[in-house]
Amino acid sequence: QVQLVESGGGLVQAGGSLRLSCTASGRTFSSYAMGWFRQAPGKEREFVAAINWDGARTKYADSVKGRFTISRDNAKNTQYLQINSLKPEDTAVYYCAARRLGLWVGVSPNEYDYWGQGTQVTVSS
Repeated sequence: QVQLVESGGGLVQAGGSLRLSCTASGRTFSSYAMGWFRQAPGKEREFVAAINWDGARTKYADSVKGRFTISRDNAKNTQYLQINSLKPEDTAVYYCAARRLGLWVGVSPNEYDYWGQGTQVTVSS
């Protein structure tokens, strides 16, 4: 069983930046692909970014390309999401997810096996 804990969310003005972190328990983090999803009120959970087990492959939603950067530090069992140039439409709960099949990145929530509780990101205009 893997437990994921997100941190780093908050209230920020449009144009600002945040760095989200997700720390995993267990010794198998380095073999997992990781992802970030978000869910705004009244909307479905949507893919944001993903990274494979060694960081060689990443994928981003079109809406965040050029503004968000996903990374990971396997020695710290932690993945990150650097969010720049925040927009009000980025407001959502951001979820960290882990996928046992680590070689490939996944873009669907159904492809992930473990989830964190989420961290709120609110962007004011």
